[in-house]
Amino acid sequence: MDIIFFGSSDFAVPSLKSLLDSGQKVRCVVTQPDRPKGRGLRAAGTSVKETASEYGINIYQPQDINSGDSLNFLKGIKADLFIVIAYGQILSSAALDIPGLFSVNIHASLLPEYRGAAPVNWAIIKGERSTGVSAIKMVEKMDAGPVLGQKKTAIGEDDNALTLEARLSELSAELLLQAIASIERNDHHFVPQDEGRVTFAPKLKKEDGLIDWERSAADIRNLIRGCLGWPGAFTCYNGKLLKILKSRVGAEVASDGGVSPGRIMSVSPKGIAVAAGNGNLLIEELQMEGKRPMSVSEFIVGHKIHPGEIFSKKYLHTI
Repeated sequence: MDIIFFGSSDFAVPSLKSLLDSGQKVRCVVTQPDRPKGRGLRAAGTSVKETASEYGINIYQPQDINSGDSLNFLKGIKADLFIVIAYGQILSSAALDIPGLFSVNIHASLLPEYRGAAPVNWAIIKGERSTGVSAIKMVEKMDAGPVLGQKKTAIGEDDNALTLEARLSELSAELLLQAIASIERNDHHFVPQDEGRVTFAPKLKKEDGLIDWERSAADIRNLIRGCLGWPGAFTCYNGKLLKILKSRVGAEVASDGGVSPGRIMSVSPKGIAVAAGNGNLLIEELQMEGKRPMSVSEFIVGHKIHPGEIFSKKYLHTI
């Protein structure tokens, strides 16, 4: 089959490599235009573009995938399948109607759960014990098409958004090859999504990372794990933002005497224990505004942080 592959982020790379290594005919790779990156703000291509270049695949980078020029370009290839994974633009119904068969999307959740832009993050933030990837036939409504197949994986206690996304990207590549094989054999089946079970995973905003110390220590730890990378989970200390990168639920609990949420209970090289609404959080790695990430043992050498001080929800700057 002739395939056009749409993708931009690191998440899509294993799937593209698997397609190419398996001998599938990828006629073109469509990816986002080059963007300024790094301190020098030099224009750089996406991870998918780099991979396509290594394999010598034709690359197309439209500003608007739904423009007349883009649609005419795609029609000219006469592809059987569109494969869309972490592309970054929404394909219109006119675009989805172009391939001879249909368009397939790989989504990083067990649909209909966690439709939207940030399924990996929200699955961790919400404390899910498992998640997975879904292959669906694309329809105009986002992430709502019938399911061709799914693969499930456990969310480990120490998983975070970065480790889970990396594992799901590899799982996506496996699922994609299985889905294409079933399409080639013509024994694929579409299972409609149960609209009564739909949940959403909207794109994370900066403020989503703000820690509410009145939540339980377990909930706060899930937020820290789920926000690692972007936007980062943060609090305020001495008028500056403090990102918390790694933590665990402490053995101690806030006393009945009324240790207020956000109050530092103890400080040691092993961790900074902070009272939460239920239990306490032991901070193990953190990053003060304008500084590099540090372990607690490094941090307490240069910062005179003491029990009784308060981490607040009030923030003044961004990291």
